[in-house]
Amino acid sequence: MVKKTYSTGDAPDAKGMPPLGSVKESASQIWLAGLGAFAKAQEEGTKVFDTLVKEGLSIQRKTQAAAEEKISEATTRMASMATDISSKASGQWDKLETIFEERVARALNKLGVPSSKDIDALIARIDELNRSVAKLSAQAGPRARAARPTAGANAATKPVRKTARAAKKSAG
Repeated sequence: MVKKTYSTGDAPDAKGMPPLGSVKESASQIWLAGLGAFAKAQEEGTKVFDTLVKEGLSIQRKTQAAAEEKISEATTRMASMATDISSKASGQWDKLETIFEERVARALNKLGVPSSKDIDALIARIDELNRSVAKLSAQAGPRARAARPTAGANAATKPVRKTARAAKKSAG
């Protein structure tokens, strides 16, 4: 700050107050400094404003790029987490399904219902028996025809089959 030296006519009075002329002169200097600052601000204000706009635009672009990068990272992470959770949930559903199937199979087995394995085994046995019967009938075919009596010759010796009704009547 600038110190003011007083001439003999401008010396402070007995109470320490500067004389009225000195106050006017200081106020005038302050006013002029303010006007000078205002004029300087007006002259350079547009330059400063344009510079600030350019800096703000640059910062905004950098911020947007950083935000988009973070959003991309977060999206990738969330997609990865969703995939992991989905696969874990799928595994849990598979386990639950297996447990359910096992329990239903046990309950059906206790009730005497054959399982699909039992039915498959029976089908395999039936197929095997059919093949065996086909082989035996092919081998016994010529011999069975020669040994078979004709229908007219042994009709009297043939036993009569009873029907279901006849069997009931004779039993009743």
